[in-house]
Amino acid sequence: MKKVAFKTLGCRLNLYETDAIAAEFSKQNYQVVDFNSEADVFVINTCTVTNQSDKKSRQVINQTHKLNKDALTIVTGCMATNYKEKLNADEKVDYVVDNEHKTSVLSVVDAHFNGETVHPDQFDKDVFNYAPAEETFHTRSFIKIQDGCDNFCTFCIVPKVRGRAISRPANDIFENIKKVIDFGYKEIVLTGVNLGRYQFENYDFEKLVEAILEIPGDFRIRISSIEPDGYSESFFRLFQNPKLTPHMHICLQSGSEDILLKMRRMHTAREFEEIAMKLETDYPQFNLTTDIIVGFPGETEEDFKKTIELAKKIGFGHIHTFKYSVRKGTRAERMPEQIDERTKSERSEIIRKLANDSKNNYRKSFIGKTQRVLVEKINKKGLATGYGEHYIPVIIETAGLKKNEFYNVKITGIETGEEPVLRAKLLKSSE
Repeated sequence: MKKVAFKTLGCRLNLYETDAIAAEFSKQNYQVVDFNSEADVFVINTCTVTNQSDKKSRQVINQTHKLNKDALTIVTGCMATNYKEKLNADEKVDYVVDNEHKTSVLSVVDAHFNGETVHPDQFDKDVFNYAPAEETFHTRSFIKIQDGCDNFCTFCIVPKVRGRAISRPANDIFENIKKVIDFGYKEIVLTGVNLGRYQFENYDFEKLVEAILEIPGDFRIRISSIEPDGYSESFFRLFQNPKLTPHMHICLQSGSEDILLKMRRMHTAREFEEIAMKLETDYPQFNLTTDIIVGFPGETEEDFKKTIELAKKIGFGHIHTFKYSVRKGTRAERMPEQIDERTKSERSEIIRKLANDSKNNYRKSFIGKTQRVLVEKINKKGLATGYGEHYIPVIIETAGLKKNEFYNVKITGIETGEEPVLRAKLLKSSE
């Protein structure tokens, strides 16, 4: 039995694709092992959204070569698409499989071990041909509903490495979800590049989610990262259904109208604020998280101040902060007034501190309240850890609980810090 190890960098879409590929290897009698173990095959699913992403991907490739230089190394994902020729010339890499051919990774490996001369590009292109994974690296099951993007933000390389927007057939999505529910998964995460632009026949994103919520079973639905455009205001009514978790990661990027215009974003700061206020009004304690880019070309101190003011006003549950990274081939690469790295770092640190305070305050607001926690792990002390419906981490101070089970708990306290964790006690049936 040959051993295969996987490493995933970047987005939840990559996580879904790695899970599906790993499941296929397992079905074909490969032994899936930890990435830091010795293996016959290493599969690296890369990210290229920033320079830092490229750096991490290269570090993993180098690490793999040191672990076992005789192992077969497959590099796939967005960096494999963006730097295909360069990676093909790297002696540490055996095969480079771009995103369009990612479903063929197992076929490439099998052909190699059968002594065949093979090139990944000879296989059919298909970004949706992933079988439902019975065993994954996660308690929750990621479901890919869409790929690619047509927005062409001036800073973003995603349309180049993921292609134009394409939606998965609705019936395939429904069947995928039904199968993973039968496998025992209790949390389904809808993922894609630009979810709100889902459109297949008579299904848009709102109708798709509404139909998914009608699938029978004891499970909940979580929406992965999404843009603040492409779906109507009526979409938010769906959060009245207890199966749809009160959490969305909606990408803001900047609080300055001028910078959003330069970024070619499909929303304004005011429109974003209106979405945030509606969610807070209709669903108090709704967990709204976001992305913010600092140091975009031409970002003045006044522009940055507007971002801070909007972030404080909204009170995000979490903020992912990115220093603007020049991506070759994007319109922003050619823009004047590029910001120096020192200023980017200073602004990033200000947002990071603001984000940490905002996260702590948000999570403290749950003390004394209840959550329905899906247990993901049992820690060294024998206590269960998992996430409540608002996507906040919880430690349940009760031993003997089981993984992949829902438990109703009362939040009793918080451990503050970079990653504040709530502590909870198990609710009795009478409470």
